[in-house]
Amino acid sequence: MKLALPGGIQGFLTEYWQKKPCLIKGGIQAFEDPLDANDLAGLAMEAEIESRLVVKNGDKWDVQHGPFENFPTSETDWTLLVQAVDHWFEQSQDLMSLFDFMPRWRIDDLMISFSVPGGGVGAHLDQYDVFIIQGEGRRRWRVGDKQPLKTLTPHPSLLQVEPFTEALIDEEMQPGDILYIPPGFPHEGYAIEPSLNYSVGFRAPSGRDLLSSFADLAIDKELYNHRYSDPDLRPREHNGEITLAELTRLKSNLTQIFNDDATLQRFFGQYLSEAKHELDLAPAEPAYQQEEVQQLLHEKAPLHRLAGAKALYLAGISDTLFVDGEAYDLPQQAVQALADSSAADVSVLAAHPDALAVLTDLINKGYFYFVEE
Repeated sequence: MKLALPGGIQGFLTEYWQKKPCLIKGGIQAFEDPLDANDLAGLAMEAEIESRLVVKNGDKWDVQHGPFENFPTSETDWTLLVQAVDHWFEQSQDLMSLFDFMPRWRIDDLMISFSVPGGGVGAHLDQYDVFIIQGEGRRRWRVGDKQPLKTLTPHPSLLQVEPFTEALIDEEMQPGDILYIPPGFPHEGYAIEPSLNYSVGFRAPSGRDLLSSFADLAIDKELYNHRYSDPDLRPREHNGEITLAELTRLKSNLTQIFNDDATLQRFFGQYLSEAKHELDLAPAEPAYQQEEVQQLLHEKAPLHRLAGAKALYLAGISDTLFVDGEAYDLPQQAVQALADSSAADVSVLAAHPDALAVLTDLINKGYFYFVEE
């Protein structure tokens, strides 16, 4: 599969990325679905996999959460949505690889939906970028311009916005068509005939998310316990007053935290590498010994990273590998060999014996695995 973006990758990023929506007719030529509705239903039956069933009945909406044992028999007005299919369905990797030009930490997951005619989730907006790829069937999509719209909650698990009249895009999508929607643009889609849609979402943490997670780290590690002090205190005539100098000192308690670059950098690496959805981890049984890993590397056995697992490093600080929220200190070349591709360069790893212990641990946990040829 090849991805055809208007103006090429750089042209698309310059003109459209986070600026305006775009419909790309035939964005993937000769598109073939990596799964069918039955495969998706099978995934929705698994307890580890996040799934939803959205049913519309007139003006009423119902949302059920998986795992499911059965599905609606109606031929209209329902949609099955399954999150993080790329974590569980190996055949979806070719589709995800089309977006390798993006930073891996920005890619969230692949959500796949199956809809019968009339099926959809209503008008809504997202706070992240999304590429929606049309698979089998046809679906009509409308995308509006950014505008103030009243939020609606027709069901506690369903957040919508009020209908929008004018649309920037109002088109019927067919297999291989791609719809790109930046954050904040309202959109709605419904199936014209039974159809599959593939949504590649992008991670966009808010300041609140970062602060909350960083506070958790500080509490867990018992960091930043320094307290306010005022050894130069003077008698106060207005004792209800908080002075500017006191506010400055209080603020310095916070700025000391955010000037701690070493801790912040390690936090960002761990936070951004952590999977938001369950991974299909299968620890090695029996566990590998370092000598076995070393021998397989010398034999140039293909080494692959688990689908959905993020292996990252920080620019300029590339001697630490971050995998699913954990940090591992490794030689720079070994870090890059493990992080920059889904299939690691085993020749580079074989040349760095210091990396063997960490690599063996990651293989035994299931984050990397050897492929038999």
